[in-house]
Amino acid sequence: MSASQMRRLKPNGWQKLIRKWRTFRRMPWFQKKWMPFIWIILGISKIFIFHFPFKRLAVWLGFNVGAAGFVPLLTPRQQWQALMIGRAIRAIAPYTPWESNCFPQAIAARVLLSWYGVPYAFFFGLNRDPNTKKIIAHAWVSADRIRVTGGDSFPNFTVLGCFVDRRLMASIGAP
Repeated sequence: MSASQMRRLKPNGWQKLIRKWRTFRRMPWFQKKWMPFIWIILGISKIFIFHFPFKRLAVWLGFNVGAAGFVPLLTPRQQWQALMIGRAIRAIAPYTPWESNCFPQAIAARVLLSWYGVPYAFFFGLNRDPNTKKIIAHAWVSADRIRVTGGDSFPNFTVLGCFVDRRLMASIGAP
């Protein structure tokens, strides 16, 4: 293929912008509405992760129930909200100029789920990579059967800690 043919195949700046605009137009309204807010939450959470010890962050994540697997049940409306929040976070995370891996995404999910009053469970887990034998840490958020962030992590990671929405724990009479 000649250089002139390669130039025609490679999109220029305007073509990229038009493609991004079309992608944005196809996004659900929920994602469009929360896009700037999620982008900011992901950045702030990344800053908090690097500048505060986990002990200070853990207090804010929810009620610590230890290594127990605890997933709150939701109403159908709350399930829809949790699903949409997860989709929005996963759609926006790749477009941050910093790495928005599992931990910042889980924090963003916790913030938005609390905003909507949806009970959540915030998990931390470990696994050993079978090839390199390195330990892999992971954070994820679940609400009922919805994997808000972090994917289907229960079969792949050993749960080390679980933080649950404080309002939920208060409603069942926990301290």
